[in-house]
Amino acid sequence: MLGETPEQREQRLKWFREARFGMFIHWGLYSQLGRHEWVMNRERIPIEEYEKLADTWKPKPYPARWWARLAKLAGMRYMVMTTKHHEGFCLFNTQYTDYNAVKRGPRRDLVAEYVEAARAEGLKVGFYYSLMDWHHPDGARCKHDAAARKRFVEFTHGIVRELMTNYGKIDILWYDVNWPLTAEEWEAEKMNRMVRELQPHIIINNRSGLPEDFGTPEQHITPEPGGRMWEACMTFNESWGYTPIDNRWKDAWQIVSMLRQVAAGGGNLLLNIGPAPDGSVPEVCEQELLKVGRWLQEYGPSVYDATDPMQQEWMITGAFTRKGQTLYYHCNRWPGSELAIGGLQCRVLRARLMNGPEVAFTQTENRLVLHGLPETPPNPICTVIEMEVEGEPKQVLGAGCVLIENDPWRTS
Repeated sequence: MLGETPEQREQRLKWFREARFGMFIHWGLYSQLGRHEWVMNRERIPIEEYEKLADTWKPKPYPARWWARLAKLAGMRYMVMTTKHHEGFCLFNTQYTDYNAVKRGPRRDLVAEYVEAARAEGLKVGFYYSLMDWHHPDGARCKHDAAARKRFVEFTHGIVRELMTNYGKIDILWYDVNWPLTAEEWEAEKMNRMVRELQPHIIINNRSGLPEDFGTPEQHITPEPGGRMWEACMTFNESWGYTPIDNRWKDAWQIVSMLRQVAAGGGNLLLNIGPAPDGSVPEVCEQELLKVGRWLQEYGPSVYDATDPMQQEWMITGAFTRKGQTLYYHCNRWPGSELAIGGLQCRVLRARLMNGPEVAFTQTENRLVLHGLPETPPNPICTVIEMEVEGEPKQVLGAGCVLIENDPWRTS
């Protein structure tokens, strides 16, 4: 942010660096078709045919209240909802197009309902906004037509101004897909300057073509270099919008594993739900999120607070997070009464089951063995073992081991 000191920037980003876990909500006209949020594009549905969905969409009253409650129960600390996806339909009231939820089928401002619900649960509020627009007549034409570009950029800036003006304090602006224009052609610097004048504390992602505050690796967990803040956005199945035929759902085990990985890399996890047309959450999402929430109640500090970097190797039984001289071993494949960890290059002073009893151990130069563990895991999703150590914590496989350069199993 222009004119901001590094200290001021860090203070603005502080809550986001500590948030760790958020809910992404993709909801729009495409939800009625149930075949992915790109259905209009992939199936080449003509605009005049697709537009009819705007009048048939009739969500139940205030579904966002349950989304927000579910997010809170799951241990999430913020939410991001699609205000307009690539299809071009606005889920809010706007003076720039009648193709919106107030003028068409829902007959109400769905974004206002979402904001109210998130705030009621004490969650930070994020707005997703797609720069790409398949419905607007200038959405593609602007690439080659200067007059169309001027109109479409004015339309985009105007709508973003409305979103930043009409709903109180907004914590995150999450742009998506800046096709077909460059950051310069979008006048992205000017647009984001306007956003910050209206919302001085806002955090902006990197998808307007400018780096801004944080990176957004999609469907993979990859830390940004140099300590830059980042957030991995991931789907619950393999689709963002409601797609019941896509049933490869992630379970609580996988979600907790992702939370460990983002924490170890100093980032956040933004996990998507794709509500049904009426706003209900797929049952499997509810079930698994509630399991994750219960896990976080027991082991939350091992991911919320443990983000210090640590060199480590892959292990079939789990992996570490770190806070100073405290290590948390996330054991998600329980070996039974004895757990061996190779290559730990620091002295272990004590070990215990997190929130539980002390654990006996022996340690040699290249091997730590924990003894007398329960035969079955105390927590079947993932049991955390807490260790106090002396020296610089790192795990490096030592003499007698074959080290593979660029080992694909190496973890952070």
